[in-house]
Amino acid sequence: MRKIAILGTTGSIGSQALSIVDAYPDKFSISALSAHSNAVELFNLVRKYRPSAAALTSGEVQIPEDLSFCNWYFGETALEKITRDVPCDDVLVSVVGMSALKAVINAIDTGKRVLLANKETIVAGGNIIMPKCDLFSENANLIPIDSEHSAIHQCLLGAKDNAFNSLILTASGGPFRTWSIKEMQNVRPEDALKHPTWDMGKKITIDSASMFNKALEIIEAKWLFSAEPSQIDVLVHPESIVHSMVEYKDFAVMAQLGVPDMRTSIMYAMFYPVRMGAVSERLNLADIHTLHFEKPDTECFPSIALAYDALRLGGSAPCVLNAANEIAVEAFLNGKIGFLNIADTVKYVLSKELPKAKNADEIIYADNWARCRASEYIDSIN
Repeated sequence: MRKIAILGTTGSIGSQALSIVDAYPDKFSISALSAHSNAVELFNLVRKYRPSAAALTSGEVQIPEDLSFCNWYFGETALEKITRDVPCDDVLVSVVGMSALKAVINAIDTGKRVLLANKETIVAGGNIIMPKCDLFSENANLIPIDSEHSAIHQCLLGAKDNAFNSLILTASGGPFRTWSIKEMQNVRPEDALKHPTWDMGKKITIDSASMFNKALEIIEAKWLFSAEPSQIDVLVHPESIVHSMVEYKDFAVMAQLGVPDMRTSIMYAMFYPVRMGAVSERLNLADIHTLHFEKPDTECFPSIALAYDALRLGGSAPCVLNAANEIAVEAFLNGKIGFLNIADTVKYVLSKELPKAKNADEIIYADNWARCRASEYIDSIN
């Protein structure tokens, strides 16, 4: 039985991870749970799973008497303390944003395996995290959960180093795949939150609509798989059946297919290197008939080009791109800016003289710096 800590328990990925724990109660015991601000739901989960530790990152609250058996952590440093102090085998990281950076580093440094659904950590800190990581051995200490990077991980199993020509990330294209720039000028948050194939949290759903999700995944793939930017391609695939592909040097292409269900890649990470019985539906290609692929429209979706710009700039640029996008998405959801202003905000911040990012503290500084610049830009266009 593996001891697992789940950070971001009340979100989409965390909830699905718990459903897998429920399906295999003899395989996992819960060591720690965390939420940002949903205290009531976290209290109920602590009652059910009885972890030794729990955290609320939004700040301290009154803990019910019946939960006094659990060690409680509060505030911005709660996650890094849990991953440092709480004994466990695996840490599943499904919180959104940069709050997980030091938590991931602590987990790896203390010998835990990280099951990573937080792409921002690798985007911003891949240069300091990946030298510590082993992705492919039986004792791997980092397994990606994003469906695209999970797919690539599966396609690369058993391959020799530098055996691939290219990594091909697939993208659903989101709800505005066929829209013109003119049509997207009037997009409302409720429009962008209607994803055609995936059920996800608000932030990642907006990122999918703007294709900034794919921009972050391009950067993440560079760090996870030691790929050059020129080796990373994107294809729009609206059916979301092919989750990603690897082209090898002999031009053979390996693809990972499945129904669009995040539980598949969550389960793959949780049980790696063992394959267990499915919790998702079975893929029936005969029912689907046809799969479509097309190049992304980088004029309508400048996020893709901005990802390559950030990789070309290097240093803190990927961190800055991520932070500026987070602020812009929040502003869009709050009605402060239009949908197209998300990319404008990121482009503006990337055009500035960027701070250094050689260690965790500098990365956190760059993240805060970019958030300030993005907020200033948003205020200026209002």
